[in-house]
Amino acid sequence: MSEFLSLEYISEIVATIFYAISGVRLAAFKRFDWFGAYVIGFVTAFGGGTVRDVLLGLTPFWMDDVNYVIATVVGLAIVILFRKKLVRIEGTFYIFDAFGLALFTDVGIYKALHAGHPFWMAIMMGTITGAMGGVLRDIFINEVPLVFRKEVYATACIIGGVIYWAVWLVGGSEFWQEMSCAVVVIVLRFFAVKYNLSFPALHTGMEGHEKGPDLHKIVKKNHEDK
Repeated sequence: MSEFLSLEYISEIVATIFYAISGVRLAAFKRFDWFGAYVIGFVTAFGGGTVRDVLLGLTPFWMDDVNYVIATVVGLAIVILFRKKLVRIEGTFYIFDAFGLALFTDVGIYKALHAGHPFWMAIMMGTITGAMGGVLRDIFINEVPLVFRKEVYATACIIGGVIYWAVWLVGGSEFWQEMSCAVVVIVLRFFAVKYNLSFPALHTGMEGHEKGPDLHKIVKKNHEDK
């Protein structure tokens, strides 16, 4: 029973719901049907953790516990039942995405450390856990992955991981290691979206020949217009 009440387990379940909501909500902008939207939510929620577990030589976390799959269904149900409110409330995609990113980064670092890997590897696993689901989500909906563009995304995971390590160095408990990491990731994502914080883009001189509309920019513009 203690395993199911652990901070890591609860964090992973909550992160699964949040990421499923972010994936389903973004799929709604593409006018996917319920099944298609669920697939996007499923991939968003499980993509990063699955890649992490495969790299660590573990069985993907969701394959041994049906509660994770149920969590993705809950995410779909929340979007269906409260879709009007979720669309009306400003920045809901970024809110759920930021919290899911933070919690999955925590879980990825924790699992890598407890698998016996050094901190630098744990930070990589935390970043993969947090960001890879979003990469797969964007590929599935035919968008350039958010993590590969200017906006601060995976970098937030890396900085959060460094904070996790710093709290460990000064003797902080696991709770404060994970809490500090999560808060830093969330704050960085919120500031990145609100103030358009980004890295310089590579320029080719062909910027006038961009391809079609960017869904993330449309979602962000709708948020800013409100």
